Amino acid sequence: MALANLTATPEFFLLGLVDRTDAHPLLFLLFLGVYLLNALGNLSMVLVVRSDGALRSPMYYFLGHLSLVDVCFTTVTVPRLLAGLLHPGQSVSFQACFAQMYFFVALGITESYLLAAMAYDRMVAVCLPLHYCALVTPGRRALLLGASWAVAHLHALLHTLLLSALAYPRSALVRHFFCDMTVLLSLATSNTSAEETAIFSEGLAVVLTPLLLVSLSYARIIVAVLGVRSAGGRRRAFSTCGAHLVVLSVVYAVITPTLNPYIYSLRNEEVKGALKRRLRGRAAPKR
Repeated sequence: MALANLTATPEFFLLGLVDRTDAHPLLFLLFLGVYLLNALGNLSMVLVVRSDGALRSPMYYFLGHLSLVDVCFTTVTVPRLLAGLLHPGQSVSFQACFAQMYFFVALGITESYLLAAMAYDRMVAVCLPLHYCALVTPGRRALLLGASWAVAHLHALLHTLLLSALAYPRSALVRHFFCDMTVLLSLATSNTSAEETAIFSEGLAVVLTPLLLVSLSYARIIVAVLGVRSAGGRRRAFSTCGAHLVVLSVVYAVITPTLNPYIYSLRNEEVKGALKRRLRGRAAPKR
């Protein structure tokens, strides 16, 4: 059982990305630069959204939380990767390995549902602009945010309980740089067929749900935009969704959190204006 595994305290040895240690300094500098870029961009976005009065709409509310999730998401894995590049073959305890897997799964799913909430927000803004304030209220956006976190953590908790019930060796070599679910399943010495079926079926539903919500939202947006007669109106409608569509096309664990704030900033005049005001030491009045 899980308690037996925890008291036995097995250790896993993460071998990292590559076996050749001569490439480690270059990789260390590369991933350190990506991580710092990610932290700088996302934390700056959180600060700007929370401090500037011009960014009080639900879109920026979700964007601020998305940036916070992104920086936490990479923090779960990249520091361990950097430590492994400096000191290859580091041991990881059973508890630390499962904690890393739990937060990796929870934060990744939270990001997916936040993107779905942002797609819903854009759909209401484009398709029902006159009812936007009535439909996307502070209470409703808080409910969407809370539901995103709750579903993600329940999903991560279920996976953690299922995998921790398996038997593991006292020590094992892992050809990976962090404790992923596939890693833990491959290390298990007991039969994993039931756990694999449960994780796959439940995980498929959790992953496909936000994808379906985003697809339905943007399908309705496209229908609404095609119904607009003026080219200028179509351009304005698509410009509010362009950055979100770009983000959805990027699926990598480290690159996605790094690019999110820059994509949204470069494609949005309000964010660029807010950044300029912060650099000049001025704040816009609250709406």
